[in-house]
Amino acid sequence: MKTTKVLETHITETNVDEVSKILNFSSNNRIAICNANTLVRSVKDLNIRNAVNNFTIKTPDGFPVAKALSFITKKKFSRVDGYKVFLQSISDGLDINRKHYFFGNNENTTQKMIEKLKEMFPNINISGYICPEQMTAVELAIKHKKDFQSINADIVWVSLGFPKQELFIDKICEEIDTNTNFVGIGGVFDWVAGRKKKAPEWLANIGLEWLLRLVQDPKRLYKRYLVDNTLFIVYFLRQVLFRI
Repeated sequence: MKTTKVLETHITETNVDEVSKILNFSSNNRIAICNANTLVRSVKDLNIRNAVNNFTIKTPDGFPVAKALSFITKKKFSRVDGYKVFLQSISDGLDINRKHYFFGNNENTTQKMIEKLKEMFPNINISGYICPEQMTAVELAIKHKKDFQSINADIVWVSLGFPKQELFIDKICEEIDTNTNFVGIGGVFDWVAGRKKKAPEWLANIGLEWLLRLVQDPKRLYKRYLVDNTLFIVYFLRQVLFRI
């Protein structure tokens, strides 16, 4: 699939339907859901940049990234966010009995999410889950290497937060020989479980989803939205004006 460089990340020119088809009808893919924070951190940190760019698909998540991609390519791209990818991919894979595995978050949230998923998709095939200990991405990959070598799943959904989940996926795919698809989806487990409120679509479409998330979790997200979103604009203007 064609990619376009936005800051230092090669964003895939794609949409939710295409990503769902890839997850359900192909294997050995790594998918990163890339928002403005992802791209800014990838400018600052070479390890993060390399890990993200190693992924098969880097979707344009969030209003700023989708708009930046549209501006550069002169095509119209919509947000390809983790929540949409998660639910549509599960729905589209029901008829072919795709097997799902969950890695990350905590026991209560994950069990609640699974309950909700079974209500939404009674025929969903869940092959298991792990709620890991607090470790670095590399430590988690080493500790759970054997688990993923023997895993019986078509898609592994990883909810460790950025950049830990991307670094984990990059490392675990180095450590094992697997045809399983891996997707880093951040806070999606919390949204599906109902632990946190998902912004309505109209708010996301005008670029203000970040405001609701900031209000819900200001201590953790203030830097991401108030600092990194501003830096994204600065870096993008530099790219456009000076062809950097």
